[in-house]
Amino acid sequence: MAEPIIVVSNVEKVYDTGAVLVHALRGVSLTVQAGEMMAVMGPSGCGKTTLLNCMSGIDEPTKGSIIIEDTDLATLDDNTKTSYRARRMGFIFQFYNLLPVLTAVENVELPLLVSGVPPKKARAQADAALARVHLAEWARHRPAQLSGGQRQRVTIARALVNHPAIVWADEPTGDLDSATADEIMALMQELNRSEGLTFIIVTHDPGIAARCHRTIYMQDGSIARDVANAVPAGSAP
Repeated sequence: MAEPIIVVSNVEKVYDTGAVLVHALRGVSLTVQAGEMMAVMGPSGCGKTTLLNCMSGIDEPTKGSIIIEDTDLATLDDNTKTSYRARRMGFIFQFYNLLPVLTAVENVELPLLVSGVPPKKARAQADAALARVHLAEWARHRPAQLSGGQRQRVTIARALVNHPAIVWADEPTGDLDSATADEIMALMQELNRSEGLTFIIVTHDPGIAARCHRTIYMQDGSIARDVANAVPAGSAP
């Protein structure tokens, strides 16, 4: 049985706009097992991205606790939290966030260089990460020379380059056509099966959610449903 890697307990998030208090999260509790792929769905404004940001330590909850790998995020100062994210987490975004002047391999190695990894080692790790997403032959191309699916593969390689325990994906297929979205989801499933990576995927696409082990449906800042999905045999965990 896999061990819990994320434990969220009674988390609330309130934003004070000055004119009104916005309750983005209302008493959310959930547990994610190591090696699980979990989708988060719900209408716009329901709290999906806020939950992802709180769980990953980008944002802080107003109330409640978030424990990642037995570490309570509230006990970490900003520098320690940033370092922890750099070492143990990967992030995939809808619009890639790639620097256009850099090649694919330079985009992938950049987080390592920023965190102090020697250039030779960073380049070797970046090349290996691109190979993991089947993009080795495109390593020296810039984003403008790549298709949308290839750009998202570069983003995934960048998320994997530090060998994270958890990958957070916010609408990772939202800017892709259906065939390319299928290709990217198949890649994430492959990485989940072969390497046991934990994926938390915010999505509007029911087809993407159905390929995860589990789907959390959110409404008005709360979890409305928590559903186990039928996934192909051999999937982790």
